[in-house]
Amino acid sequence: MPGRPSASRRTVLRGTAAAPVAGLGLAACSAPAGGASADATPTALVDLGAENEVAKGAAKLYRDHNVVVSRSGDGALKAYSTICTHAGCPINKLQGTTLVCPCHGSEFDALTGKVVRSPATEPLNELPVKAANGRIVAGPGA
Repeated sequence: MPGRPSASRRTVLRGTAAAPVAGLGLAACSAPAGGASADATPTALVDLGAENEVAKGAAKLYRDHNVVVSRSGDGALKAYSTICTHAGCPINKLQGTTLVCPCHGSEFDALTGKVVRSPATEPLNELPVKAANGRIVAGPGA
């Protein structure tokens, strides 16, 4: 093709070296392989455990179900999905009543589901929850 300069070997090598680095940047903000999406919630009623496992003013993380349950000072239960609203990573750490996402460090208040530290900007998805026969159950119909 006349009039069009060809790329030098150096230019081609630079482009080839940069491509994998650009891919890492994109992968850093995606959910882990095989991970759940940000909309992951129980699709059926789930028995999480004994009602007395969650004290007033405290929270408990149920990693196997991607759910956190908290109890307010007046004894009311709340439950939230622990799938981070930033990139869909499962949150696996609860410090006091603060949930910490392992992917990018977003933090959420387990009592309210609200974001307390970015990069997440949306609160956690609230789930139906109740105590029945001394057990905590969450999901549709709770």
